[in-house]
Amino acid sequence: MTHGFFEVVSTARFREILTSFPPLGAEHVELSAAHGRVLAEDVAAREDLPLADRSSMDGYAVRAADTFGASEGNPAYLESAGSLRIDAVPDFSIQSGECAAITTGGILPEGADAVVMIEHTQELGSGTIEIRKSLAPHDNVMLRGEDAKAGETALARGTRLRAQEIGFLAALGIDAALVHRRPRVAVLSTGDELVDISATPRVGQVRDVNTVAVCALVAEAGAEPVALERVPDRLDVIVDALRRGLAECDMLFLSGGSSVGTRDLTVEAIGKLPNSQILAHGVQVSPGKPTILASVAGKPIWGLPGQVTSAQVVMHAFGMPFLRHLAGDPAAFDPARRPMRQAELARNVASKAGREDYLRVSLQQRPGQPPLALPRLGKSGLLKTMLQAEGLIVMDARLEGLKAGSLVDVWLL
Repeated sequence: MTHGFFEVVSTARFREILTSFPPLGAEHVELSAAHGRVLAEDVAAREDLPLADRSSMDGYAVRAADTFGASEGNPAYLESAGSLRIDAVPDFSIQSGECAAITTGGILPEGADAVVMIEHTQELGSGTIEIRKSLAPHDNVMLRGEDAKAGETALARGTRLRAQEIGFLAALGIDAALVHRRPRVAVLSTGDELVDISATPRVGQVRDVNTVAVCALVAEAGAEPVALERVPDRLDVIVDALRRGLAECDMLFLSGGSSVGTRDLTVEAIGKLPNSQILAHGVQVSPGKPTILASVAGKPIWGLPGQVTSAQVVMHAFGMPFLRHLAGDPAAFDPARRPMRQAELARNVASKAGREDYLRVSLQQRPGQPPLALPRLGKSGLLKTMLQAEGLIVMDARLEGLKAGSLVDVWLL
């Protein structure tokens, strides 16, 4: 194993290292299990969608040219050639001066190229229909192949499957998709001071918050968390836990033991594993500077800070996007994907140049104005700053602070 001990890297370099890990392999899943997954291959349409020109409104199929100039004060008059059921294939055509009643989804008869909405028509009797709307060709018509053309790519590799895409695949008759695997993620907490969340801690002990909190964030990112049994600050026990976690999972988050100190054993424990390499030990970020990133036989290990707020901020900023990257999302680290809200900063905030600061803020709504972003400052070992935070302001490493009244982008949590 090789590493530079606590040689801090920039956030840009850290993301670069993260994206060097390849996405996980692929598996076929049924559409019922595909929500949130990422396509591992292009999907081609097997057929045109729609299969024929279809109406998108209840009304009358017409030749658009027969309606040119029609209006409330100057209607056109057409003769009905029949009516069409939604599931019927028309067995007649529309000639100039004719129309046919049609329902939403119905197939247009030959000769028709538009549909006038029922609201703009009036039956006058004896099959005469008054048209009070001028139409252009293809108005209110879903054209054959408009959604997808047979043989062409319908959805590209790297597409994240939302309900919209899943419905689209179903419409094409595709009942399963090849998607990247969800990361299976081991979560391990270390520390002699930690006790179960059901225990009553004595002075000097704290409940194990990070295991459940990190597991929740792993699940929120669409991955599968596997909580490992908590271990004390003993090198041999940590090494054994890391080995077991990596054997059954794609990667591992370890919290605690990432700072420089006599009891901080994460780096040493990773070094005991074969084919291990420390890729970063420290990131120019606050909170979360002592974050570790390592690789063991190609599998990533993270050393998260033990302080609860630091660990959660690092997960939001880097850990959760990394999980989405492993799941095949090509835009996992794109800031444009973050849910953002512009706000006005309520007070001056200092920052240390050379590091990227993640400022926790709550939002105070104001009618007719951007909300006020209220900084929630506090020590990284306290839980309340994350409880009170509705979002994060990412302060660029080149800044030395932000002034009250500044318009800022708030990353909503």
